[in-house]
Amino acid sequence: MTLTMNKRTLIFSTLLLVTMAMHAQGPIWERVKTLKVAFITERIDLTSEEAQQFWPVYNEHEETLERIRKKERFELFSNISNAQNLTNSESETLLDNIMALQQEKLKAEESFLLKMRKIIPAQKVLLLLKAEEDFKKQMIHQFRKRKGGGG
Repeated sequence: MTLTMNKRTLIFSTLLLVTMAMHAQGPIWERVKTLKVAFITERIDLTSEEAQQFWPVYNEHEETLERIRKKERFELFSNISNAQNLTNSESETLLDNIMALQQEKLKAEESFLLKMRKIIPAQKVLLLLKAEEDFKKQMIHQFRKRKGGGG
């Protein structure tokens, strides 16, 4: 699915705001994690054997993505707000760093999916991907609703 630049910007901005709000309020972040686990568990219907193998791999993947997101936030917040003052060389370096982080994220996702295919059936892997997307949509909807944005 191709997103327009405006939709990408809106999604990125919304996720960024949600992430910043969650980091500012630690216990809320933990509650969201708990809700996500429950949501995924319900949606993909893991057997107890599958769950024993699934959750350690899933949690490790989430930690990897969070580490990458922290690097991205550092690159973006520390440099991109001052983009108009960067030299061409500095801009090239920043773009290279951002692309390297995107590549790292892509490799992490590919590795995760390969591991998941060995743990749970392909159909459940697809259900997992759908559950994660549905959970994000639900969180954005709740965030907008609480902030009076409707949605």
